[in-house]
Amino acid sequence: MLVEYRISAANSLLAALPDGEYERLLDGLEPVRLTFGEVLYHPGEAIRHVYFPTDSLVSLLTLAEGHQALEVGLVGREGMLGIPLALGVSDSPVRALVQGTGMALRMASANFRKELQKSVLLQREVYRYTYELMVQMTQTAACNRFHRVEERLARWLLMTRDRVRSDQFHLTQDLLANMLGVRRVGVTKAAGALRLRNLISYNRGEISILDGEGLEAAACQCYQIVKEMHDVARA
Repeated sequence: MLVEYRISAANSLLAALPDGEYERLLDGLEPVRLTFGEVLYHPGEAIRHVYFPTDSLVSLLTLAEGHQALEVGLVGREGMLGIPLALGVSDSPVRALVQGTGMALRMASANFRKELQKSVLLQREVYRYTYELMVQMTQTAACNRFHRVEERLARWLLMTRDRVRSDQFHLTQDLLANMLGVRRVGVTKAAGALRLRNLISYNRGEISILDGEGLEAAACQCYQIVKEMHDVARA
């Protein structure tokens, strides 16, 4: 139990629950390793498990006919995957793709629904995160439409840093192009501009944030809006 507790404490949603509430959830939670490139949900298919990431990172992608997938949300240690279940919907509206290998806690969807009905405190935390995710998604939609690629890339790197708690991570140009909804050449140009300003280093997919404050200044306001909303919701 102590090992499982240490794993779950890295997930902010679970860590916000009182000890008694968390301990009741233990029997239905299992630690799983999520691997880069793994697809957890497909659009229109039933959600079989909910996931509480600890040090893994998962993108929520929307698909449009004739176009590449576009990221609309990013989920890490601050939240969970499987929100539609809390709203009475069984199928996923998005593709959930693992972008950062790491651990998560998993619970069967039927179990999650039962626990949600039992616990007002769990409901409170899940609904609070649902609102945070809605804010992130709406801000991301506006960001993708109105802001320059360089600003959007800076935002995405900062959001990734916050969720994996590291200034170093692996992201290929193809992946970033899909996440930002631009051509690969656009990512190359934007990453090159950030590198010239000594904000990041980038070599064969290995990215290091060298100047966090400078990168925040280079990012569009969307990063701060989403971050501040999370901080307010968790206050």
